[in-house]
Amino acid sequence: MKKSEEVPLLIAQAGPLNGQRWPVFSSLVIGRDIACEIVIPDRQVSRRHARIITTKDGILLEDLGSKNGTHLNGVRVNEPLQLNDGDSVQVALAQIFTYLSSDATLPLEGDEFLSKVDEAGLLRLEKRSRRVWIGKDEVLPPLSVSQYKVLELLYDNPGRVVTRQQLIEAIWGEDQIISASEQALDALIRRLRDRLASIDPTHAYIATVRGHGLRLATPLE
Repeated sequence: MKKSEEVPLLIAQAGPLNGQRWPVFSSLVIGRDIACEIVIPDRQVSRRHARIITTKDGILLEDLGSKNGTHLNGVRVNEPLQLNDGDSVQVALAQIFTYLSSDATLPLEGDEFLSKVDEAGLLRLEKRSRRVWIGKDEVLPPLSVSQYKVLELLYDNPGRVVTRQQLIEAIWGEDQIISASEQALDALIRRLRDRLASIDPTHAYIATVRGHGLRLATPLE
C-alpha cells in the first residue's frame, strides 16, 4: 500500500487472532458470528459484539449490546467513543486489539525488526502500538495500560530515578494523586515485575532506590 493510500489499521495483539491486521475503510463488525468482518471464535464473545465505524467525525468504537462488554483503554464502552492512535480495544476477555491511525509507520517485523531489538538492548518499547519486547520475545499478553505507563516512564528516563509521586501522577493523573494509595502502586509494580520476569527471570528490570523511587536497570549495568 502506498503512502497516499494510508488507512487506519486494527491489529490483534493478544488472543486467538494475535498478529492479524484489518484496514478500517468503512465499518468492521467484531463478533463470534461467521458473518462478521472480524470473527473471534470464543464463547465469551457475542455473535455481534462490537463495531468500528468511519464517520465524518472520525473512527468510532461502538459496543453492540454485548454480554461481556467492550473496553477502550481499560474503560467499558457504553456509548460510541472515538478511537485515537495507539488505543487499546478489548473484546470481552478474549481478544485485545491496538488501533493505529495509519499504517505509514508500523513497527518493523521479522528479521529486520529483531536485529533492531538486539542493537537497542534487551528491553524495547514500540510506543505507537504499546508493544514490549525483551530480546526477541514479545511480552504477551500485552501489558495493561497502567503497567505500560509505568514501564514507559522508566524507559524514557534511562539511568534516572523516577519518584513514586511522578509514577502515581503518570498512572492516575494529577487529580487522583491524593486518593491513589501507596499499596495500589506497590501492587501494580509487583505485577509488572512478574510480567517481565515471565520473559526473563534472570534479571530484575525495575530497581527500587530506597527513599527515592524506581529506575530501569539494564542487564548491561
